Amino acid sequence: MPLPAEVAGRAGKQPDGSASTREAKLIVIWTADQLDQDGRPVCDEGSVTYSAAIDSAAARDTDPTPAAFTQRLRREAERRGFPQAPRRVILGDGAKWIWAAATEMFPGAIQIVDFFHVSEKMWDVARALFPADRDSVEAWAEARCEELKAGALDGVLATLRAHAGHCEPAAKAVQYIATNRARMRYAEFRAQGLQIGSGVVEAGCKSVVGRLKQSGMYWTKDGAEGVLALRACILGGRYEDFWAWRTESRLQAAA
Repeated sequence: MPLPAEVAGRAGKQPDGSASTREAKLIVIWTADQLDQDGRPVCDEGSVTYSAAIDSAAARDTDPTPAAFTQRLRREAERRGFPQAPRRVILGDGAKWIWAAATEMFPGAIQIVDFFHVSEKMWDVARALFPADRDSVEAWAEARCEELKAGALDGVLATLRAHAGHCEPAAKAVQYIATNRARMRYAEFRAQGLQIGSGVVEAGCKSVVGRLKQSGMYWTKDGAEGVLALRACILGGRYEDFWAWRTESRLQAAA
């Protein structure tokens, strides 16, 4: 929770249109060359690094420099050698700005909509269709999720469209899938040994950003970003490197 001065004049979701919080954006980069006992790709131990800040992804075409988030993403990706990787995958939640940045900076990278976000939408539809029948909710949602994993997008869309006229979550899910269809080829992605879920990112949100959201906490933007940077360095195994860089920078400045 930021201090009031840090959200003054910002648009948000309060009843009066103001903001009560600021959004921290987290970049997570890892490799997943190892397989578990079921043959599914898993995050390689020690491969995860983070970059987190309270910055903006918005920029106009006429702006002289890219958005702050875009610059930070490019720095971290280049530091990790992502542009040179033989196979590059970008996992996101379906937000248009994520795919716009990914397409511009990393053309040719495989884009995948995180399966958890898609499954959430199936459960939202199921709860709207069967508000008083928990068993039907579970059966319907799980059936759609299995169809998605199997690559039966046309079947899922047909089912959703049958309810779209009287069920708002179903109509929204149809639009979501139609927009991201090329990023939801889950059967193909799984056959290639690719991860389709962003559990590594969700875990990072809890371990890096979640420490700022404990009860009674209030932050300035600078203070929050300092903690985010420190957490990212520690959890990404860069703590000693950071202090070595800081010491060298100070020595150079004093020379």
